[in-house]
Amino acid sequence: MLTALTRAVSSRINECELTFIERQTIDVERAIRQHRNYQQLLKSLGLNVVELPADDRCPDCCFIEDTALVLDELAIATRPGSDARRAEVAGVLPTIAKYRKIVQVEPPATLEAGDVLRIGRDLFIGITSRTNHEGIEFVREHAAPHGYTVHGVEVPGALHLKSVCTAVNERMILADSSRIDIEPFAGYDLIEVPLEEWMAANVLLVNGTVCMHEGFHKTLAQLRERQIRVRTVDISEFLKAEAGLTCMSIIFDSKNVQA
Repeated sequence: MLTALTRAVSSRINECELTFIERQTIDVERAIRQHRNYQQLLKSLGLNVVELPADDRCPDCCFIEDTALVLDELAIATRPGSDARRAEVAGVLPTIAKYRKIVQVEPPATLEAGDVLRIGRDLFIGITSRTNHEGIEFVREHAAPHGYTVHGVEVPGALHLKSVCTAVNERMILADSSRIDIEPFAGYDLIEVPLEEWMAANVLLVNGTVCMHEGFHKTLAQLRERQIRVRTVDISEFLKAEAGLTCMSIIFDSKNVQA
């Protein structure tokens, strides 16, 4: 069974880290409701949703994805490129340790799992202000023995790789190719998001269903034209935090316990 590890919204989310967008006021109560709806969507798709309490010392704590890369065989505890986010990791690891053996990224490497797009046994890792070459090599060292191939991807125009590139199935990606080096994805079919909907490129593929923000109408139409199964949810408050569907959960097979 797939488990989605989530974390509650900090009361200080308005102090979240931002890189590529201007700060807007986040309605905290509305964000909490949207977070609950996001969790309910995952439950409706058959996932076991586990919620950790918020840590109000960490404004970005609900963006739990960045704290750990959980593969079938092990988990890699990240070392975020943002100093302000490094305290988030310790609060997540005790739960992950119930399911996976954990290895810890060490300096000078930095890694945030929002930069890691897994498609089958391929791991595409963004080279960003949050994840450096040493972080990619750390993942390669620990993942390659388990049959994963690691590909570095230059991402000059976004916070994370998955901010602007995610998979809608094992053969097709959704991306804003103006913000990343698309060459590493040459073997995949590409759906290009409209420039005004560049944040629509962050979708979450769960049990054959693509989950996306309900407000990206043009991108939604493109997916439905291709007969891709889509479910929508409103995450408008989290878009103000430069976040997307993937950011708010760590999804893994809880039956495959390696701890």
